[in-house]
Amino acid sequence: MDDIYKAAVEQLTEEQKNEFKAAFDIFVLGAEDGCISTKELGKVMRMLGQNPTPEELQEMIDEVDEDGSGTVDFDEFLVMMVRCMKDDSKGKSEEELSDLFRMFDKNADGYIDLEELKIMLQATGETITEDDIEELMKDGDKNNDGRIDYDDLLSANRSAIFLGPRGSLDLQALYLDEYRDRLFLGGRDAIYSLRLDQTWPDPREVLWPPQPGQREECVRKGRDPLVECANFVRLLHPHNRTHLLACGTGAFQPTCALLAVGHRGEHVLHLEPRSMESGRGRCPHEPSRPFASTFVGGELYTGLNADFLGHEAMIFRSGGPRPALRSDSDQNLLHDPRFVLAARIPDNSDPDDDKVYFFFSETVPSPDGGPGRATVSRVGRVCVNDAGGQRVLVNKWSTFLKARLLCSVPGPGGAETHFDQLEDVFLLWPNSGKSLEVYALFSTVSAVFQGYAVCVYHMADIWEVFKGPFAHQDGPQHQWGPYGGKVPFPRPGMCPSKMTAQPGRPFGSTKDYPDEVLQFARAHPLMFRPVRPRRGRPVLVKTHLAQQLRQIVVDRVEAEDGTYDVIFLGTDSGSVLKVIALQGGSSAEPEEVLLEELQVFKVPTPITEMEISVKRQMLYVGSRLGVARLQLHQCETYGSACAECCLARDPYCAWDGASCTRYRPGTSKRRFRRQDIRHGNPALQCLGQSQEEETAGLAATTTIYGTEHNSTFLECLPKSPQAAVHWFLQRPGDERPEQQVKTDERVLQTEQGLLFRRLNRLDAGTYTCMTLEHGFSQVVVRLALEVIVPAQLDILFPREPRPEEPTARGGPASPYSKAWYKDIMQLIGFANLPRVDEYCERVWCPSRSRSRSKQAKGKSWVGLELGKKVKSRVQAERNRTPREV
Repeated sequence: MDDIYKAAVEQLTEEQKNEFKAAFDIFVLGAEDGCISTKELGKVMRMLGQNPTPEELQEMIDEVDEDGSGTVDFDEFLVMMVRCMKDDSKGKSEEELSDLFRMFDKNADGYIDLEELKIMLQATGETITEDDIEELMKDGDKNNDGRIDYDDLLSANRSAIFLGPRGSLDLQALYLDEYRDRLFLGGRDAIYSLRLDQTWPDPREVLWPPQPGQREECVRKGRDPLVECANFVRLLHPHNRTHLLACGTGAFQPTCALLAVGHRGEHVLHLEPRSMESGRGRCPHEPSRPFASTFVGGELYTGLNADFLGHEAMIFRSGGPRPALRSDSDQNLLHDPRFVLAARIPDNSDPDDDKVYFFFSETVPSPDGGPGRATVSRVGRVCVNDAGGQRVLVNKWSTFLKARLLCSVPGPGGAETHFDQLEDVFLLWPNSGKSLEVYALFSTVSAVFQGYAVCVYHMADIWEVFKGPFAHQDGPQHQWGPYGGKVPFPRPGMCPSKMTAQPGRPFGSTKDYPDEVLQFARAHPLMFRPVRPRRGRPVLVKTHLAQQLRQIVVDRVEAEDGTYDVIFLGTDSGSVLKVIALQGGSSAEPEEVLLEELQVFKVPTPITEMEISVKRQMLYVGSRLGVARLQLHQCETYGSACAECCLARDPYCAWDGASCTRYRPGTSKRRFRRQDIRHGNPALQCLGQSQEEETAGLAATTTIYGTEHNSTFLECLPKSPQAAVHWFLQRPGDERPEQQVKTDERVLQTEQGLLFRRLNRLDAGTYTCMTLEHGFSQVVVRLALEVIVPAQLDILFPREPRPEEPTARGGPASPYSKAWYKDIMQLIGFANLPRVDEYCERVWCPSRSRSRSKQAKGKSWVGLELGKKVKSRVQAERNRTPREV
């Protein structure tokens, strides 16, 4: 139970823990043992927005109530809440969605109308208003025909999450096998197989704990028994047609084995016990230490720190019929490296010239001669047919070379801002003929300036650098320069090949290389010229972010006006940024267009793995908690008007004359498509559709109430992050045109709306939020703000009568109470009203998650979840000021 409790607590934020504790304490008052009965448990969970069935509740109680006391303490309660959140965050399979649709579709006509939706939602027992139901219908009705069909329901189910049978995977490895249509996951003491053609309904699991005695030995060596002393599966590679190679940390005794996965079409998963062997040199000892690997020709190539303490850095080849090969123990080769990616990349059509490339960062002496060390990023390579030397570099790499990867922003006076820490690399393979492109995500290493950059490199440019001069240094105190002497033949770093051999000088193996060639390779592993990015600068730069960028994948998409690379960036908060970079002239700075920000995991957690399936148009996102499947696009979310679709500038989407749909090159509706990624100009693309028609559906006015002297927030979330937002005010009884809102210290305009830090009765009026982009203006929201004065609050919430005073409940009701009751729940703050705070704590909690989900772009149904809640665009946490007293 202790392990389960610790795993549960790690998944919760402090705000969630405090919220759960407050609800728990309401029902534990008066209990001497600090526990609540299982009868009260359902009430607490419903207060926190969870609605388990009696059967589900009893099943959870049986799992956590180990002593059978019939009570649940707070630790057990936390475990149950995490499991509820796990179930709540899962997407629905298509079969489940079909059953759910039939349940709503009472008359079996293939559609859900407003009345059917109302009946089913009211049957859930939730308190839900007519406005809520109409808003849900509007969200679900993608084609605006007044009803929801099955395609609307499917489109709302953009993502699905797999968290494993125990609520957390401790995910360490992710392998996307599109040949077998399966996704393999390596976690803590287990490996999982998920079918890609379904929404995780039939996951397979094989348990792989440490060998007997390994966990105890790990603890004796001073390692953490919960965080480190387990078998974290960190490596999954295809071995042959029916097996994968899997390696795990083995509680600091790395172990490898073959994993039987069957032929294509079979869903088989089991370990081959007889294949287990030591994984030293193949897999790191620690679950958190970075490493990179690839499997080529029956051999495993790995860049890692191979010893128990993590000090021995090497590039290692093992597993095949040839003797194992490793890098020399020389810090000139590798000094404190952080490996990111390893991949076989052919240089040409000659298979004997194939090489394995490693992308990594390492430390070097400070360039200014100081005592510290600097971080630089590298690309290194070795020949696949490297066999080591005969007398020099025996069983060591004889073809290893490396070069610097440069990613910097040019500044005035020749100064450059460098991004030196390599975070992740994605290889964008060409469709035909062109050079492979390397997308690399970098970060700064400065303690003063924090930023991220994406640089793109042509593989042909990398090859040219390796053909260039070698770097040479006469001594530790000398500057690096190009080597000016004679380079021996064959050129160090070249692979032995019949196609490159000169007549009369055959070299069938690196063992045939002269000693001087190998000695030169050992002394000069570094190339003098760095690899510079395409156009000499990053395609994307992000600075002063509230979150860190960790992962990158790229999809090349054909649009109406050209081809665009859509970049997906994984963050440390569980979100994915979807971005394109538009290049102007040859030297112009790229224009960044943020298309979406998708919050994949409810609990903020760093994204550690990302794989893209162009075939299925899916993104697979992994974190320590689990793995999520996410559609690359959902064009319906951009709105129901041509201008909105055009301003989105999403290469996946185009206006087809009736709705914003997936753009498919070469379709018969070519003349009806409207798409302008480069300029996003609706004035040219949406001719024949007036602006009044485009914005008519957005002009409805919503009433918002605020209390005088308290803070109030007017929310406005533009559909395009690039749009400029303007607020206008029409005061009551004022016949003049709307006036633009003037902001100051009391009234602040934020990215999410207009914040009144201290509301005044003169602030009342109708506020219009308008966006302006490329000359196109649009009303996003119109809010009528009514300010409640303290005298009205006294009528709404009379003070508690004293014992000698007659109660006011028996008297006539206030003429204001009924009219104001529903709307008062929208108030932001309540000064001097502790009774209202207590009332809200007890009553509002079940609806808190619903009210939050209504603010999100991808909404789910109240009471019955129809899809993953997806946060589109930029929706940062609202920065509220403390309420005034």
